[in-house]
Amino acid sequence: MAGSFFISSIRSLAQHYDAMLCDAWGVIHNGVDLFPGVTDALRTFRKERGPVVILTNAPRPRRVIPPQLDRLGLPRDAYDGVVTSGDATRAAIRAHLPSPAFRLGPSKDEALFDGLDIQFAELEASGFMICTGLEDDQQESPDDYRSLLQRAAALKLPMVCANPDIVVNWGGRMIWCAGALAEIYEGLGGKVIYGGKPHAPIYDVACEMIDNIRPGISKSRILAVGDGLKTDIQGANNQGIDALYIAGAGGVHDGVADEAGVKAKLRAAGARVVAASEALLW
Repeated sequence: MAGSFFISSIRSLAQHYDAMLCDAWGVIHNGVDLFPGVTDALRTFRKERGPVVILTNAPRPRRVIPPQLDRLGLPRDAYDGVVTSGDATRAAIRAHLPSPAFRLGPSKDEALFDGLDIQFAELEASGFMICTGLEDDQQESPDDYRSLLQRAAALKLPMVCANPDIVVNWGGRMIWCAGALAEIYEGLGGKVIYGGKPHAPIYDVACEMIDNIRPGISKSRILAVGDGLKTDIQGANNQGIDALYIAGAGGVHDGVADEAGVKAKLRAAGARVVAASEALLW
């Protein structure tokens, strides 16, 4: 990949920024393995430039993410904090209480509801629904839920979507996320409330965290790093934050072999970036 649009490392780019918002899945790891060079890139940015906040659309509270990163091998001195879609989603859930909720998602997302006084009910007895994902993302597809979503749309139940991601790359296999169900629901005329990327609530939380760590950093001095055009890059664009697109094969795409191909993908998505790279390296 040649040309100034592509960079082999963030070393020269980093001098223009004082904080980083870094996506997790697809940039730091693939759900199974940590990507080579990521630890050094994050550690060095923290040391030479400023705070690193991991910004993930995981539909769980931030406290559960560092132990997961520990298991993958990312040391805690590589980042300052974590903000999740789950953090931003909890406010949307509270706004719908005390109405009973229909829960759609796997048991592993139980931590999202800690401390929230929620009464779960059957679909027809609910005032809204909370979607954290497919109940079995290893075996099911979004189409398996179309009938259920049609019933919910007929009831005009708003959906709180805890993870706007459509898919993630899990060790080379694409896994469907809550955003795929939300996309179907919107197509059926249903109302969806999002907290995670690319929507504003998660960025409000993240920028507040950065300001608590180092006050006074403006959005013009923050770099967002991500592999999702509709989430990471569009979210940064919406916030006036510069973005670095990770275009390697470890993300939610097949990888692109040339600059023209990446630029075409960006144009098609209406996305703007300051640069692209195959991986997050220093």
